[in-house]
Amino acid sequence: MAGDKNPMYVEQSLENGETQKNFDDDGRHKRTGTLLTASAHIITAVIGSGVLSLAWAIAQLGWVAGPAVLMAFSFITYFTSTLLADCYRSPGPTGGKRNYTYMDVVRSHLGGVKVQLCGLAQYANLVGITIGYTITASISMVAVRKSNCYHRYGHEAACAISNYPFMIIFAGIQIILSQIPNFHELSWLSILAAVMSFAYSSIGLALSIAKVAGGGHHVRTSLTGVTIGVDVSGGEKVWRSFQAIGDIAFAYAYSTVLIEIQDTLRSHPPENKVMKKASGVGVTTTTLFYVLCGCLGYAAFGNNAPGNFLTGFGFYEPFWLIDFANVCIAIHLIGAYQVFCQPLFSFVESRCSQRWPDSKFITAEYEVNVPCFGTCSINFFRLVWRTGYVIVTAVVAMIFPFFNDFLGLIGAASFYPLTVYFPIEMHIAQTKIPKYSFRWIWLKILSWTCLVVSLVAAAGSIQGLASDVKTYKPFKAQ
Repeated sequence: MAGDKNPMYVEQSLENGETQKNFDDDGRHKRTGTLLTASAHIITAVIGSGVLSLAWAIAQLGWVAGPAVLMAFSFITYFTSTLLADCYRSPGPTGGKRNYTYMDVVRSHLGGVKVQLCGLAQYANLVGITIGYTITASISMVAVRKSNCYHRYGHEAACAISNYPFMIIFAGIQIILSQIPNFHELSWLSILAAVMSFAYSSIGLALSIAKVAGGGHHVRTSLTGVTIGVDVSGGEKVWRSFQAIGDIAFAYAYSTVLIEIQDTLRSHPPENKVMKKASGVGVTTTTLFYVLCGCLGYAAFGNNAPGNFLTGFGFYEPFWLIDFANVCIAIHLIGAYQVFCQPLFSFVESRCSQRWPDSKFITAEYEVNVPCFGTCSINFFRLVWRTGYVIVTAVVAMIFPFFNDFLGLIGAASFYPLTVYFPIEMHIAQTKIPKYSFRWIWLKILSWTCLVVSLVAAAGSIQGLASDVKTYKPFKAQ
């Protein structure tokens, strides 16, 4: 069972039978996570590439529906994350057995085939996100080169630069960072990534304000977004609106790693209370940035807002500030990639160690002295498997470099099962809410409404991908 103690974690006791102070109640090394580190993990996971497409999403939906959809997703995400935080321990939220992964939580509260469905949704989503971040990071790196090119040769210059060398650079960095053994040692990287996300979001915000406040600024905006017959056809309006909903759903996605983040928290105060506070801090902070970036980005660019307003060259000057913002995006995505892939690494490695406990290739750890970094633990299976994973995701990203549609599809596919369905179903099971009671009915209505939203968003993204494929020429500079 995945929820059982990992054989690598052995409870050590003193002669008097008391557990050593540096171990938790489950025999694992004492967790040291706090409200600060959990909030940093959440902000790193949430404020990501999604914020860059929000001006485009607001442009499709308009001044009324755009901010309304943003606020609705923020409320739903926070509400369901509090339900999920209470499920970390079972049967009760404070004194029960720990569950280390999302699958363990579903197994403890729901069981049956839902465990496999949860695993499929979660890990497929994590793979999709890491591919998406590889694409986005390369776009940001290319944008630095393009910004310098436009500054030197003029805004009409061709400046065709391939993304692929930068995807290889990003993958090389991830191969090194992926050797960090587990989530508990990622706090420094998450804090750095969270600072970077604030930096580039603030730069985008400041540039939007400067563009709106500048003289001679005239762009078309409307209450309903892009205009049928002027900007788009009727069919395009519908599909783009669906895709925009998917982009916004993706912009709030962190349920996939919530349990793993909660498992880093110290036992006192209770983990669920700290996690709820961290979710409140994370969702409130990101919602503020999202509304400002989305709305001010729309005010700056109007109905012609680019899909990615820092790399789509809505801004050309000051070129050095655009360069700095894009470097911040790349650094943030380096950290965010690790936040999302570590649960997948842990899942595969724990399953393999349980399946082949006597294999030294899988279980043996070797201490290596690295200059300037001290002693590092090397495991050959971890080295081979994680390196292979990073290479495969980079290759897929090279074959499939469609940013906006890919974001929308990931968001739509994962939002309903992981952010809404499982947290609600587990809350109903844990608190034994009577069937057809008022609370049961409104929770089910919320669940079904989100299912419809996910389906239409997925449809919009699939249509967008289909149209992109028609004009795509692989391995050509964009």
